[in-house]
Parts: sequence; structure tokens; C-alpha cells
Amino acid sequence: MKRSSRTIDCELAVIGTGLAGFAASIFALGRGLATAQVGNTGAIAYTTGYFDLLGADGQNKLDDPWRGLAVLRESEPDHPLSQIDETDIRTAFGRFTEAVTEMGVTYTPPGDANLTALLPAGVLKPTLSVPATMRPGIEARIRGTETLIVDFTGLQGFEAAEFVANLGDTWPGLTALTLDFPGFESGRPLFPEVAARSLELASNREQLAGLLKPHLSDIEAVGLPAVLGIHRPDDVHAALQQLLGVPVFEIPTLPPAVPGIRLREMFEHAFPAQGLSLVPQQKVERLDLGGDTLTLGLQDSYGDVTINACAAVLATGRFLSGGLAAGRDKVREPLLGLPVTQPGTRTAWHHEDYLGPRGHPINRVGIETDATFQPLGPGGAPVDERLFAAGSVIAHQDWIRQRAGAGVAIATAFKAVEAAVEVVTGR
Repeated sequence: MKRSSRTIDCELAVIGTGLAGFAASIFALGRGLATAQVGNTGAIAYTTGYFDLLGADGQNKLDDPWRGLAVLRESEPDHPLSQIDETDIRTAFGRFTEAVTEMGVTYTPPGDANLTALLPAGVLKPTLSVPATMRPGIEARIRGTETLIVDFTGLQGFEAAEFVANLGDTWPGLTALTLDFPGFESGRPLFPEVAARSLELASNREQLAGLLKPHLSDIEAVGLPAVLGIHRPDDVHAALQQLLGVPVFEIPTLPPAVPGIRLREMFEHAFPAQGLSLVPQQKVERLDLGGDTLTLGLQDSYGDVTINACAAVLATGRFLSGGLAAGRDKVREPLLGLPVTQPGTRTAWHHEDYLGPRGHPINRVGIETDATFQPLGPGGAPVDERLFAAGSVIAHQDWIRQRAGAGVAIATAFKAVEAAVEVVTGR
């Protein structure tokens, strides 16, 4: 096939297709910016689908993330969330969850307290917003509802018996059941994504309901691994719930998991319909800051792609997504060679106690930014007034231990886009 080249002109280029990149695109489209987005697979498929703001302070889980943010501003003033006031964070979360809901995956509105969400091993996690398909499980646990937890023969990433064993002491109404998934009676490996796509067909939902009904005599709710469709999960959930006649809820599986795959595919379908120029599953190879416009260079299956933009948001993530790269001696930012804040030596990346409560210094590495989330160069000045950063590529936060991944991604993307608007409209 003959190779070709094409050029995309836009006002804002978003580099990265993780949660921060998708959030930046949502906010940019909401502000009316002509937007292009490019990125490789990203880490979104490895999420539970929960949107955490701040779920932990040291070893303690937080019921009130907003009070936790006030403490964080005192204890960690360099943390990205400490640079953003509460009003902006509430606005960012509200707009983001509303947009995701409008695109086709309903989320609970972010409130004043964390929800106590369920994880695949039967442990609990504080989070601010969850998919509507998972909310009934939170409510069932609070009420102690007689609940059947179901898994499937050969299923990868979730085991009902483990879930029940770990939560049974505090939720005594739990029962575990293993079934053959429709069409997989041979017991061969069953992946959650395959099951989810299967249940988008009404005939498969009816078969599953037929298998479940004989076990529901004293059951008031049914918990399933997150397999209720990739597309239109709310409709799949409602249909199965109607067939069974009791509340149904999903529980995330081990990653890569359906809730993250749903989000990725939803964004990839919805954004182009909203006018965004999306180049998915590709990596930006160069970013030229020298001209009147920023120039991104990459290749896709058809040939060379050039994106000219008035401003750009760097939302490339950390190690898994390729936003940071670890060598034998140091961590580097590979696209622009930006300075990376990190321990002075490789031996200081980790503490001796692998499971120590402090975490490890390597989990806080990243690039420095100013108050408007512009990346800083070696001298401490912004690299370029048109360049901004969002998400886990930013230093001074351990989003995994702090249960703050979505919080960092969404809030910094909001502020980065707001600052980019000033650049774009001022040109």
C-alpha cells in the first residue's frame, strides 16, 4: 500500500490517551477548542473504572477526601493537588463525570464523601465516583443484603470464593457460586473482555439469567465480575437485572479490566463525533517547540502525520505509558528531555522494606511544573509558554498509595486546559 502523509491543524494538541489525556480533551472540547489527540495504548485499561480523588493519607483510608486535601496542602505543599483549590477540583470532577455519562457510561455524581467500593479480592477501596453498574454493590454491603457472588469456570481475574472469604466476616449474607459461562462450557480460559462482548447479545443474557435463576430462592442481590458489556453497559445491566428480578452489580476484575477498556473504546468512538481529531494507538515521535506553532511528528498505518497546534498538553503518564523511562542510572523524560525530579542515585530509588508504609521514592518521580502546570526546564523557568502538563508525569505524588490517580489526572488536566485557553485565545 502506498504511504501517504497528512497534516492536522488545531488549537490544542493533547499528547497521551490515558485518563489525563482524555480528561484534557473533554475540557478542551467543552471550551470550544479545536483539539487533536494522539497517544499509544496508555494505562487506562489497567484501571478499576473507579475515579479516586484522594483515598488514603499514609496508612489510613479517608472517608472525607476534601478534608484530606486540606491536610495534604499542609503536609505536601508540592503535591499537584495541593496546587489546585477545592472549587476547581469539584468543578473538574463534576464536568468530567457528566461528560462521561453523556458519552454512554453512567457515573455517580462526585459528592462530599468517599464511597466504599469493592475490589476483586474482596477488599474495600475509598473512591469518589463509581460506574452506575457498581453502585448497587456498595449499597448491598452497607445493608448486609443476602447476596450471591458469581464467577465462571475458566474466568481470568476474579474468584467468587476468594471474594466471599475475605468479606464474609463483615458481610455474612454472601454466598459464592461458579457457573459455566454460556458458550464456554468446555472450561477453556475465559477472559472478562470476551465475556463482556458476549453479553451485549440478548440471547446470551437470557442464557445467563436461566443459569442463575435456580440459585436465587433466598437471594436479594447478585454480584458479577465486570462483564456487563463493553458498549452500552447501562443497558446490558438494566436488561439482566430485569431478567433476574433482583439488583445486580459488577465487581472489577484484575487488570486489564473491562471498566477501563469500556472507557477507552467509548472515548475513541465519541471524540471524533464531537469534532476531535484522534490518532489512537500511536506514539508522538517528536515535538518541535521552535516555530510559530508547536509541531508534533508521528507515523500511523497510512504514513507520516504532522500536527500543528497553538498549545499542547503533555499527558504521557509514567513508566507503563512511556511518559517516563528508567535507565540504569536515572529516569528521563523521553519526548523532550525535560528534567525529571528524582533521587540522586539509583540505590535511593527504593527503601529496604519493600512493603514499608512510606512507599518508595521512585513512585514520586516526574517533571516539575509551575502554578499553571507549565513544565519547567533546567533553570526552573517554563520550557515554553504554550506547553502544559497533566497527570502522573508530574512529580511529587504517589498516586497509587494515595488512591489519587483520577484526582491527579482530572484536576491537573482541567487546570492545564484552562491555562492553555488563555494562550490560544491570546494569539
